Amino acid sequence: MKYLKKPGISFQVFSLCVHLISKLKYQFDNNKVIRYSLSKIIMFLAVVLCSCLQNIIAQSDITPDTVVQSQSMDSSSVLIDEIVVTGTRNSKRIIDIPYPITRLDYTSFKYDSKVAVDDVLSSVPGLFLQSRYGNHDVRISIRGFGSKSNSGIRGVRILLDDIPESEPDGQTRIEAIDFNSIGSIEIAKGNLSSLYTNAPGGVVNFINDIDFKNSFAVQFNQFGSFGLRRNGIKAGVRTNNYRILATYSNHNYDGFRAHNTESWNIVNTVIETSHSNNSTLKILFYFADGIIKLPGSLTKNEFEADPYQADQRAIDRDLKRISTKGRLGIRYNTKFGKKLNNEFELTTYATIKYFERTSRVFRIINRNGLGVRARYSNTSNLFGHVNEFTIGSDILFQPARTEYYDNIAGQKGDQILQLLNEKIYSNGYYISNNFALIEKKMFLLLTGRYDQIVFNLREETLPSRTDKRSFKAFVPKIALNYKLTELISIYSSYGYSFDSPAKNELESFDPALLYNPELDPQQTKSLELGIKGYVNNPNSLFLKRLMFEATLFDLNIIDEVVPYEIYNEVYFRNAAKTNRRGVELGSNVNIINHLDFTFAYTFSDFKYESYSALALEIDSTGNIIEKEEDYSGNIVPSVPKNNLFMSLSYGYPINGKIEAFAKFSYQGISGLWVNDANSDKTNGYQLLNSVLGVDMKFGKLNILLSGGVNNIMNEVYVGFTNTNSAEHRYYEAGEPRNYFATINIGYKF
Repeated sequence: MKYLKKPGISFQVFSLCVHLISKLKYQFDNNKVIRYSLSKIIMFLAVVLCSCLQNIIAQSDITPDTVVQSQSMDSSSVLIDEIVVTGTRNSKRIIDIPYPITRLDYTSFKYDSKVAVDDVLSSVPGLFLQSRYGNHDVRISIRGFGSKSNSGIRGVRILLDDIPESEPDGQTRIEAIDFNSIGSIEIAKGNLSSLYTNAPGGVVNFINDIDFKNSFAVQFNQFGSFGLRRNGIKAGVRTNNYRILATYSNHNYDGFRAHNTESWNIVNTVIETSHSNNSTLKILFYFADGIIKLPGSLTKNEFEADPYQADQRAIDRDLKRISTKGRLGIRYNTKFGKKLNNEFELTTYATIKYFERTSRVFRIINRNGLGVRARYSNTSNLFGHVNEFTIGSDILFQPARTEYYDNIAGQKGDQILQLLNEKIYSNGYYISNNFALIEKKMFLLLTGRYDQIVFNLREETLPSRTDKRSFKAFVPKIALNYKLTELISIYSSYGYSFDSPAKNELESFDPALLYNPELDPQQTKSLELGIKGYVNNPNSLFLKRLMFEATLFDLNIIDEVVPYEIYNEVYFRNAAKTNRRGVELGSNVNIINHLDFTFAYTFSDFKYESYSALALEIDSTGNIIEKEEDYSGNIVPSVPKNNLFMSLSYGYPINGKIEAFAKFSYQGISGLWVNDANSDKTNGYQLLNSVLGVDMKFGKLNILLSGGVNNIMNEVYVGFTNTNSAEHRYYEAGEPRNYFATINIGYKF
């Protein structure tokens, strides 16, 4: 192969990149977090692009099969040829999708703590993760979408086995996600609203581990600081006709803050059967039940005095969430036609959700749902070129009953204060067409989606009243993907997104109203340009492979939905115009055999172009002060300008039965503004983490041992910002130095 005759090119380019990075202009803020110059980052992008172009001719003989054969034992080398669902709602290779896509397999995080989503996804460029209370009320932000959600996940569509965990209004909690059951995670970043409801930031799909080769059973145990204890069992049965996965996890945690205990039981089950070579039937079930106590947010003075204390009102009110939720889904998939070029998939599912919430009042919420997802795809020739056509729909109906009582030190009062019955409908229909403009080289993707979301609310206590709000829109998107080689592509896209307010965002500050009549949907115009690919040099001692991605994006947002807080209750309003520009860089480099370096960096330049709003503050006597403020030109809060992750990992096969593993990682986050007024800013922080593990196989018996230390330097930092608090309660501490140890015992049948 021509490429193998020039093993020095990759090394020269890599050396140039290292030299360039070493020369990047940086400054240090109060906590010495690195701040990169945007112009130099663009230069780095140009170098990466040039290096790819230098290798185009040299790499022309390499095919995906060549890569898999030459590095068959390396999971990273296989990733480029993996299939995904989240990118275009069809199974396609990452390289063929004109969006930045990341897929993580269980092998990439099997030694890690896996308590919260940031333990697993921190290495993904473009993501900013803040776990408020363990894995609950986690904030997942992509390009700023979801960054200001003070409760749950917004702006990013969350799926579990390709079924929405997100509510029909876009609100999401992920209590049912159990990383001991997850086999892979697919992250599609950028505007996906033309394919999914309320997904201007992207889609994250957690996939249960159903693709196992042999029947097995694993008993897993994890212990750690602050009373962490996670135990459970995972079993899989495989025959010629079916596969069954069942996982049970029991999770207990005392928490690192006062009034922050939690306890959970989670069951996940997947049954898959094939009644023919071309058709499958899946049954997908989960059940989660637990309680978490909430310490609340602190003022700056309280945080500086003791960052791990609780808001005294949280203790007095016994702020907590008691949750019971479950889901049963059935999916049928079949391929048909002479060339099996047609595919039909139908998914139906039902959900049950029961919540108890304590704040100023005691709330009981019963919320059930029925959903249907259908998709038809056809691959054929059009004008002599390959054409992939998809049409589909998503329908979800969710009635809810909410009861309000007095909160008496965390207990429900006897007298009901208010009873609300609400029905939320979500209907969406999408179309997608991917056409090969130049066969096997250049592809044009056109997508569009029509969504209608309807809220109906009826109050059954006095004063009896009703209210209704409806939001609907059609959003298109166009994308181009050009393959420089089989394993390197450049892409660009332009599209619109429509993000309706969630149910909790529609709650009105005015007690005379049920819904806020002034809150409008958030609309976005998004443009992005990127490159991604894989460079392989299997005969070289150094730098055998390089996986990389780089994306530039520019977003213009009208009527951005922004939170503000009064008396510990969160309400929402619209900002007029916002501009978001940024860069996402990511790479994985095999430095030498078994030694890998992972790099992820996100630069975010987000500003309000025009934004005037009524500012609400509470004075020392408890009265609300109203004043008109102009926030035009201010920086969007709760988003770091610089987000850097690096890790060095070493996995060494001692022999055919024992593998040793070590990983050291670094994360640097610049300071965050805490409100729209930009009146205060958190300090930046740097976290150092380490993991050691060993995976031992004795015949059919498998024992995995691992342990680690997170936040090695025991840095005190703000791990979650409670945006726009009228009482200036912006601050919630991140986890101090903590330890964990894992013992998994498995047996293959």
